[in-house]
Amino acid sequence: MAKGKRYDEEFKKETVKYVLENNKPVAQVAREVEINENTLHGWVKKYGQQPEIKAVQKFTNSDTELKALQKQLRELEEENEILKKAMHYFAKSPR
Repeated sequence: MAKGKRYDEEFKKETVKYVLENNKPVAQVAREVEINENTLHGWVKKYGQQPEIKAVQKFTNSDTELKALQKQLRELEEENEILKKAMHYFAKSPR
């Protein structure tokens, strides 16, 4: 069984940045750089959540941005509720 081409980490990260910055479909970018589409999907999944790469991602429309902000709001509200419960717990417990 033949092994596929090996790419260095920097190439992978830059390709993922390119996908996210330009908001192009993964299939199109895969054709442009001549790599397998599934390979690029894996890179996006692996590197797409890194802070330096996530920061370059642009929102395509207001709906996408709104959904992302609503998700962030839900997470912050949940964290706030947890902190309130902890505050009440520690305020009631005898020392």
